[in-house]
Amino acid sequence: MKYTAEDIDKVVFNHQESIQIRFNDVDVLGHVNNAIQLNYFDYGKMKYFEALKKQRINWHESELVIVNLNVDFYCPVFMGDDIRVKTKVYEIGKKSVKLLQILFDEKTQTVKSVCHSVMCGFDTKTNTSVLISDEWKNLIQSFEGSVKPS
Repeated sequence: MKYTAEDIDKVVFNHQESIQIRFNDVDVLGHVNNAIQLNYFDYGKMKYFEALKKQRINWHESELVIVNLNVDFYCPVFMGDDIRVKTKVYEIGKKSVKLLQILFDEKTQTVKSVCHSVMCGFDTKTNTSVLISDEWKNLIQSFEGSVKPS
């Protein structure tokens, strides 16, 4: 399923993080460069999975890697915006999880961009894809309440 800015008000996000916009994030047009927004989504994913595990994650031994990103940019992000990144896993497969994330301006209640990403199970020692562990599946189901299997 692909969510649009219009669908977002129906989605329950159990995780959000505040984003600090830095001077270097802003381009010559005065808004946050679209490529920088990918960093915000990465930060949201990292904090989401740390919240699930209730600890910092050693990403050098990570069991999940990003294999696909699709971003729709709806409104520019400016230096003074009160941006939050909201993250949700909405589907779990045998080897992958699908995430929905939004950049949201808390002050104006505006969705700035929507990111759909796919992460797959990964073994860092063999450099190969693996099944999503039961531990991750249980953590995600516990946190989200219910996640659609793919």
